[in-house]
Amino acid sequence: MRNTRHALLILLFFPGFALADRAGEDGSAWLQKIASAAHRINYSGTFVYRHNGYMETSRIAHLFDVNGEHEKIEVLDGPPRETIRNNDEVICYMPEKKAVIMEKRKMHKNFPALLPEQSSNIGENYVIKLGDKERVAGFDCQIVMLEPRDIYRYGHRLCAESVSGLLLKASTLNEKNEVLDQFFFTQASIGGNIAPEQLKSRYAAKQAVSMQSGEVQIDPGWAVKAPPAGFKKIMGLKRAFSGKKFPTNHLVYSDQLATVSIFIEPLAGIQRPVSGLSRQGAINVYTRPVGEHQVTVLGEVPAATVTQIGNSVSLAAK
Repeated sequence: MRNTRHALLILLFFPGFALADRAGEDGSAWLQKIASAAHRINYSGTFVYRHNGYMETSRIAHLFDVNGEHEKIEVLDGPPRETIRNNDEVICYMPEKKAVIMEKRKMHKNFPALLPEQSSNIGENYVIKLGDKERVAGFDCQIVMLEPRDIYRYGHRLCAESVSGLLLKASTLNEKNEVLDQFFFTQASIGGNIAPEQLKSRYAAKQAVSMQSGEVQIDPGWAVKAPPAGFKKIMGLKRAFSGKKFPTNHLVYSDQLATVSIFIEPLAGIQRPVSGLSRQGAINVYTRPVGEHQVTVLGEVPAATVTQIGNSVSLAAK
């Protein structure tokens, strides 16, 4: 996705409440099946990401073998981009910039792997409901609904292939049940062999510049004192971003389905500091000064979530 959409919006689940009704139990089993299928079977195809009038098409090939997971995602619209992954090793090729970014994968959010492999007991923050069947990309699929229990998260509508459990379509829904964004396959092949050529980059031998991600441990003391219920810290790093004068502290909080990124950078390195709440499609952004730093909170969550987290960010006295 474009740079303005690099929000690290990783969709994960939070362990919690086991639903007593049979529909909830079946729904939980389906979530486990969906999570496993995205990592543990071979598949390939073409999928679309759509939100707020914007569309982007990508091609994916995924192989699972005795050595683990191997994957290639190629963006077909706009500037060419490829992501090659071998387990946790990720290489992103951007030929127009003559650049390669190499890093260890901290989180996985690429469709159709939107759920964590451990996705049981998620009912503490979401009500799980099985829906009807429908067809996507020529396959019969089962609908699973995830309805938020409070105002701090969006709902989700998942549609998984009936036999394998591979996620074929995923929609994020607001409080009015309106679609905020959506991933869906237009063509898919499930199972079978994945040829080695399908996993190789077309640009690997053509790059002039190579960049590491430049991650080190976050500055001590930064914390979110009062996050919404269910949101817990899953990552804390200091990152060097292109065009930034100083490194940026980056924290990630998640309820294992919704995820929020927090960026903390010195005001001295910002030409035009901003403050307040804004929105980019399904992504809400909240910015405010904290001492001599600017805090930016963003995520595919309601405005109330980024606001509460942003107002809770503080640096402990040294």
